[in-house]
Amino acid sequence: MSKPVDPKTFGLHPATKIEKTDPLEFALVIRRKSRIIMKDGENILKKSARIRSHVPGATVVVKTTAPVCSKTRFFLQGHQIEILTLEQGE
Repeated sequence: MSKPVDPKTFGLHPATKIEKTDPLEFALVIRRKSRIIMKDGENILKKSARIRSHVPGATVVVKTTAPVCSKTRFFLQGHQIEILTLEQGE
């Protein structure tokens, strides 16, 4: 069961949605309809680096309702960031 985490804990913008899914696993939640492109992927990587600097050994995943471009998916997976698909109602 995941619980919300205050993004200010990691020095991130308050609009960032973060859930703690396991003791060392955090999920960045992105709910939107527009495609996630490389620029978004670079921002996700920066956010995950902030989380990992505050919690050594943490795993970061992305939960999203948006389609993810294949180049961005490959980029994030290369940095050990898994992408999980959310249903619109979740």
